[in-house]
Amino acid sequence: MNSTADATHRQDAEAEIREAALTELRSMVSACMQCGTCTATCPNSESMDLTPRRMWRALLFGDTDMVLQSKSFYLCSSCYACTLRCPRGLPLTRAMAGLKRFAARENNSALKKKGAFYRVFTDNIRRYGRVQETALMTRYFIAARDPALPFAYTPLGLKLMRKGKLHPVDRSGAGKLEAIFNKVEQMEGRP
Repeated sequence: MNSTADATHRQDAEAEIREAALTELRSMVSACMQCGTCTATCPNSESMDLTPRRMWRALLFGDTDMVLQSKSFYLCSSCYACTLRCPRGLPLTRAMAGLKRFAARENNSALKKKGAFYRVFTDNIRRYGRVQETALMTRYFIAARDPALPFAYTPLGLKLMRKGKLHPVDRSGAGKLEAIFNKVEQMEGRP
C-alpha cells in the first residue's frame, strides 16, 4: 500500500512539474499575435516541419503533442533573430530552449532519440572546442541506438569525403570552452 501511495505521489509531483513548465512556456508566447515575423526571420524555418508561428499557436491551444512530435525546436540555432524582430518583444529563443529542456525531461523514447543529436552536438563542442564531424556522427549513431541510421548517412558521408570536408579529430581546442559550459550549468542550477 505504501509503495502504491509513493508511486501515485511521485506521478502527481511529476504532473505538477510538467504543467508548471508548460504554463511557463505558454506565458512566454501568450502575447503572440500570429504575425509570422518569427517564421519569416528564422534562417532554419524552411527545414522545419512546423513553423515557429504554428508551433506557438499549437502550444497556446494546448496541442503539446503536436509540438513535441515536431523536430522544429531542435532545429533552432539560437541566433535570436526571431526574438530581435518580434514586434511584441517575446522571448522566442528562450521559449525554444525551454521546449528543448521540456522534451528532454519527458519520459518518451521518441523524444529522447530526436534529442540525441542535440545532446551529442553540444557535447562535441564542449569536448573539442569546435565541431569535429567524424566524432560527432560516430557518437550520434551510438546515442541514437538505430543500427540502420549510419546507412542512411552513407551517401552524404561519401560525398563529404570526396570533397575533403571530413577531417581527422583535432584536439587543439579541447577544453577551451569548458569555463563557458560550467558557467551556464551554474546559472541553470545544474551540478
